Amino acid sequence: MVITLNGEPHELDGPLSVTDLLTRLSIDPRRVAVEHNFTILKRHLFADSRINDGDRIEIVNFVGGG
Repeated sequence: MVITLNGEPHELDGPLSVTDLLTRLSIDPRRVAVEHNFTILKRHLFADSRINDGDRIEIVNFVGGG
């Protein structure tokens, strides 16, 4: 299946949760915001939110500085 990940096509083996996607991408879920089909997800919903063929996912990393 193919999703759009941060504006680029990205191929996956099959449907998975947002948590599973972040794990596969080696991304710490505590340090990102995730938008799934134009809806920003609350972190506690990552495990229950299923990604399917054609979905759009945007992952934004938090960056600190000073």
